[in-house]
Amino acid sequence: MSYQDRRPGRPSRGKPAPRKDGPRRPPVEDPARRAALDVLYAVRERDAYANLVLPDLLRERRISGRDAALATELAYGTSRAQGLLDDVIAACLDRPLSKVDGKVLDGLRLGAYQLLRTRIPTHAAVGSTVDLVREDVGSHIAGFVNAVLRTVSEKDEAAWVEQLAPDAEKDPIGSFAFHTAHPRWVARSFAEALGDKGAELKAALEADDARPEVHLVARPGEISADELAAITGGEVAPYSPYGVHLPSGSGDLADSEPIREKLAAVQDEGSQLCAIAATKAPLEGSDERWLDLCAGPGGKAALMGALAALQGARVDAVEIAPHRARLIEHAVKDLPVTVHVADGRESGLEPGYDRILVDAPCSGLGALRRRPEARWRRQPSDVSELTKLQAELITAAIGLLRPGGVLTYVVCSPHLAETEGVVGETARRNKLEVLDARELFPGVPRLGDGPYVQLWPHRHGTDAMFCAVLRKP
Repeated sequence: MSYQDRRPGRPSRGKPAPRKDGPRRPPVEDPARRAALDVLYAVRERDAYANLVLPDLLRERRISGRDAALATELAYGTSRAQGLLDDVIAACLDRPLSKVDGKVLDGLRLGAYQLLRTRIPTHAAVGSTVDLVREDVGSHIAGFVNAVLRTVSEKDEAAWVEQLAPDAEKDPIGSFAFHTAHPRWVARSFAEALGDKGAELKAALEADDARPEVHLVARPGEISADELAAITGGEVAPYSPYGVHLPSGSGDLADSEPIREKLAAVQDEGSQLCAIAATKAPLEGSDERWLDLCAGPGGKAALMGALAALQGARVDAVEIAPHRARLIEHAVKDLPVTVHVADGRESGLEPGYDRILVDAPCSGLGALRRRPEARWRRQPSDVSELTKLQAELITAAIGLLRPGGVLTYVVCSPHLAETEGVVGETARRNKLEVLDARELFPGVPRLGDGPYVQLWPHRHGTDAMFCAVLRKP
């Protein structure tokens, strides 16, 4: 049942005033909130990604410092909490949410987020939102926005959640989902992967609802993690030998010197660990030809390429989308990596690879904390199409793998259909040996019974990455 399917009775309030003709007020000087609201518009109108739109927008408008930090908090936080905010807003309306103009609804979400999840004073949250919506939609809507947000402000988040959330005893998954602003189907997929509907599910969803740290990867052979941490003021990662953690408010790092000089890149520690595992799985015989079959945008290909350079191997990187292939070429410049624009299912490459990484397209449920709007964009029906594609990519990789070679399958999702389901069936059908991937994650605790590895934000501080390692007989 979606948030929109659970509507309490709505009081008759929040009707817009009749439209008034006349000049609009001059634009409001509020760069942080203006940037955040424009990001929400882009996400809703163009299916844009907040974490791609916002950094460009901040650079274009030369927004920095405290304004940039506020814009980031409001844009990402509002996107992340959208479902919970919509339920609260709907409880303050006398009409369905679908009848509210899109730009007005985005403004209400932005205002409600400030009221419920920040320490911004009520008058500032309401007044600034009314001004922005008035500027974009017209003066006739100001009274409506003011009335709705004033009603929202009558309770804090805890009181609204107590009023609107499902009963915790009757529906624990639905209750945890509501408390942490997740669609119920996502919370259920977490519960199934964890085998828990209690305290650990709660911890996983809470970690997924928090702003993550920024993770950097030091390029092997160029700089150590210790050196990178010293340069950036970060801390050496607990598990990846090349990882560095920075605080969540570190801002846009694209122009920082280590990244500009290709000494480092932004990459989740879990992704680093999976790429390293792909290069370390035990092999007999040659170890010179490596393949990244789904390489865009190039993070794992770059790390594999740097490791390949240290031991005399070469990497082929396949990407179906030309613009993503260009991103890979930029990421792997000066590394022994050749980029091919092709469909991984029909790459046309010569078989005989020693190592293949299949970092398959997936639902992305494991990286929701880094892609704040994704939890509301994905649908359960997406998973079946993705598992079909994942199986086809693994099968194609098997055809390119030499006997005795190893295939590493990685997805950023804990959904059982995309992880154990697709791997187990494909391995059985192709008579592949399933290796114990836990041995390739030294020092990482709480990896379960194997043979697969599932990382979690609440256990490991990483995205919820899944890794399986298969050997071709």
